[in-house]
Amino acid sequence: MHRGGYLLPNRWQTFVEGCYDLCMGLVNETVANGKGQKYFPLVFTLFLFVMVSNLTGMVPYSFTSTSHLSLTLALSMLVFVGYHIICVRKHGFRILELYYPAGVSLALAPLIVPIELLARCSQVISLSVRLFANMMAGHTLLKVIAGFAWQMMAGGSLLFVAHLITLLVLTALIGLELAVAFIQAYVFAVLTSIYLNDAENLH
Repeated sequence: MHRGGYLLPNRWQTFVEGCYDLCMGLVNETVANGKGQKYFPLVFTLFLFVMVSNLTGMVPYSFTSTSHLSLTLALSMLVFVGYHIICVRKHGFRILELYYPAGVSLALAPLIVPIELLARCSQVISLSVRLFANMMAGHTLLKVIAGFAWQMMAGGSLLFVAHLITLLVLTALIGLELAVAFIQAYVFAVLTSIYLNDAENLH
């Protein structure tokens, strides 16, 4: 130790620094023209919040907040509204090009504008439903199998022996679900960075 701290990082510090470097590299690579630095606090906060919420749901008798559509939809709306605020501040009335691209014939406007509007709104749905569905399905499966293993253990001698197989399956699924919890947080951060890049470059 050195002045109350460690000269070599412990496991927790290594993990946090790894998450920091991961998000920093993500926004720098995704947001073009070196403009990703200013969006790093937002992306890193969203990544940590989603990851911690996902992992908290792995604790027995806990509550998986990201398995509820209301929360994931609120996070998606935050990104969606922020995306348009950035577009307005940076590009002004050129934001209309998102819904009516330059060079498109005026005759096609009644067809193009609704399609583009639907495509932008679908970003909110895809961002929220993807996280919600993965967390709800995975955590529900774990709870069902854990309850099944408990019932088998209390059922008698033969079932008690058989429940060991269920426990092995449950252990494998827990490892898989831990990976999914991290991956879903990363995917949410990636999509947020892509949308921010679109806002900066008006794609």
